[in-house]
Amino acid sequence: MSHQTPLGTSVPPANCLDLWKEKNDQLVRQAKVAQDSHPPQRRQQLAQDALEGLRGLLHCLQGLPAAVPVLPLELTVICNFITLRASLAQGFSEDQAQDIQRGLERVLETQEQPGPRLEHGLMGLWNSILHASSTLLELLPVLHHLAGLQVALWLSTDCLGDLTLLLQTLNGSQSGASEDLLMLLKTWSPPTKESDAPLTLQDARGLRDVLLTAAAFRQGLQELITGSLQRALSSLHEAASGLCSRPVLVQVYTALGTCLRKMGNPQRALLYLVAALKGGSNWGPPLLEASRLYRQLGNTVAELESLELLVEALSVTPSSEVPPLLIEVELLLPRPDPASPLHCGTQSQVKHLLASRCLQKGRAEDAAEHYLDLLALLLDGSEPKKFSPPPCPPGPCMPEVFLEAAAALIQAGRAQDALTVCEELLSRTSFLLPKMPWLWEDARKGTKESPHCPPWVSATYLLQGQAWVQLGAQKEAISEFSRCLELLFQATPKDKEQGPASNCEQGCSSNVALQQLRAAALISRGLEWVASGQDAKALQDFLLSVQVCPGNQDASFHLLQTLRRLNRRDEATALWRRLEAQTKLPQENATWSLPLYLETCLSWIHPPDRETLLGEFQTSLPEPCDL
Repeated sequence: MSHQTPLGTSVPPANCLDLWKEKNDQLVRQAKVAQDSHPPQRRQQLAQDALEGLRGLLHCLQGLPAAVPVLPLELTVICNFITLRASLAQGFSEDQAQDIQRGLERVLETQEQPGPRLEHGLMGLWNSILHASSTLLELLPVLHHLAGLQVALWLSTDCLGDLTLLLQTLNGSQSGASEDLLMLLKTWSPPTKESDAPLTLQDARGLRDVLLTAAAFRQGLQELITGSLQRALSSLHEAASGLCSRPVLVQVYTALGTCLRKMGNPQRALLYLVAALKGGSNWGPPLLEASRLYRQLGNTVAELESLELLVEALSVTPSSEVPPLLIEVELLLPRPDPASPLHCGTQSQVKHLLASRCLQKGRAEDAAEHYLDLLALLLDGSEPKKFSPPPCPPGPCMPEVFLEAAAALIQAGRAQDALTVCEELLSRTSFLLPKMPWLWEDARKGTKESPHCPPWVSATYLLQGQAWVQLGAQKEAISEFSRCLELLFQATPKDKEQGPASNCEQGCSSNVALQQLRAAALISRGLEWVASGQDAKALQDFLLSVQVCPGNQDASFHLLQTLRRLNRRDEATALWRRLEAQTKLPQENATWSLPLYLETCLSWIHPPDRETLLGEFQTSLPEPCDL
C-alpha cells in the first residue's frame, strides 16, 4: 500500500537528518579510503564495511514514511549503495533493479497521485516521476544520478529500447526525437547538485561520461561484427576519446586495428595494434589481430612470430589492475564471444592455429613440434567425452587434431612418431568400431550415434599407411590402405535432405571430403602397387578412384601413366585428350574446403608436373596426330 505523505507531515527532526547525512558522508569517505588501501584484503574489508553501513542507513531511512525533505538524502544513499555494490561484484544484478524501483516508489509516495505505476515496469515509474509537475527541483539532481545508474543497468543487459526512452525523457525530448544513443548521451546534461548536498561516490556527470564511452565501444564492436565498418570506425574513435582505463584502451585500439584492416588500411591498423601492445599487459587480442594482419599482408614470418608470442602470453596469468570502487566502462562491456575481435581463445586453440599455419606454410618440423606440444596440453587430464564433436566448435574436432599432428610428423619425416599418434587415436576411438556397420544408417535415421567416427578411423589408417610408405614397409602400407577403404565404402554419404551440417560434419564427413578421402586411399594403394611392379592392380585402383571422385585430376593423371605403361594406347589417348581439354578450360574456384590433414595427404600423391606429363605423352603419339 502507498503511503501518501503530504508536505510538512511525518518529517524527521532536523538533527536526525543531519546525523543521517553525516553518516552517509562518513561511509563515502571510508569507501574512498578503501580504494587506496593495501593489501587487497584490507581494501576489500573496508569497502565491504562501507557497503554494510550504507545498507543499514538505507534500511533506517526506508523504515520511515517517505518525506520530501529526506528524499534527496535517501536517493543519494541508494546511488552510493548501488555504485559500491556493483563495483565490488564487478557487474549488475536484479537486486540493483529492485533498489532503483524501491527508490522511485518512495518518490511517488510523496506525490498526491493515485495508484502504483508498476503495470508499465520501471520505465512506467520513470515516466510518472519525470513528467509529474509536482516533482520538486531539489530532487532533480539526484533523480538524474539514479537515472544514470538505470541507464548503466539497462546498457549492461542490452535493454536499449527502454534505455533510449529514458534518455529522451531526461533530455525533455518529445516523441519522434533522435534515437541515436550516443547523441542522446552527449545531449544529456545532469543538473549540478548543491554544494551542501550529501557526498556521492561518483557524480552524475562522471557517470554520464563513462556511459558514453561504454555505449560507443559496445556499438562499435557490434557494427564491426555486422560489417558496418565506417560506422564502427566512428563509434570506436568516440570510445577512444572518452574515459578509458588502460585495459579498455587496449581493447578499443585492438578493435580499431581490426576495423582498419578490414577496410584495407593495414598501415594505420598496425599503428593502433602497436599502441595496444604498449598500453597494457593484456596482449592476447592485439597479438592475434596482428597475426591476422600479417597473414593478410603475406608476411608469414611475422604472422607466426605473433602467434608464438600469443601462446606465451596466454600461458602467463595477466596482472590485473585493482578496479576502482566506481561504475567503470569495464562493468558495462559484454564478455567477448567467438565472433568478437577481442576473443583470442585459449592457449590450446592458439597453439593449434600456430601448428596448422606452420603445416600449411611448409614448415613441417615446426608444425610437428607444435602439434606434439598441443597434444600434451590437451591430453593432460583429458576425458574420453572430449572426443565427441561439440555442436558448434571454434576449431577442428579433437580427432582431427590427432590426424593433423600425424600428417605433420609424416611431412617432417618422423614416420615412427606419426604411427604412435595414430595408435593413440585408435585406442581412444576403438569403442566405436563394433558399431561402425550400423553407424551411418543410424545417423540417417536421426539417432544419437555420431557419424564422424568412420572418417576419423579411416583417415587414421590412411595416415598409418603413408607412415609405413615412408618407412619402406610396403606390405604394411597396402594393408593399412585396404583397411581404410573397407571402412570408407561402408560409409554412406549424407543425404541433402538432412539439412545443413555442423562445422565438424562439414570438415569430417561431407560428401566431398568422403570422395577425396576414398580417392586418396585408392591412389595411395595404387602407387604402392606400381612400386611393386603390379600395374594391373594399380590400374584397378586408379580406375576406381576416377569413378568415386571424378573431380580429382590426380587420379586421372596416375591412370594415364599406368595405361601408358601397360601399352593400352587407345584408352590412354582418349584419356589424354580429355585431360588436355580440361587444362584449357577456365579453372573454377572450389566452393568447399577439406580438412587440413586430408589436404596434406593429397599433396603427397600429387603428380609432380602435369604439363610435362601431358607434353611427353603428346610427343609419343604417332604422326600425324588428329587432335
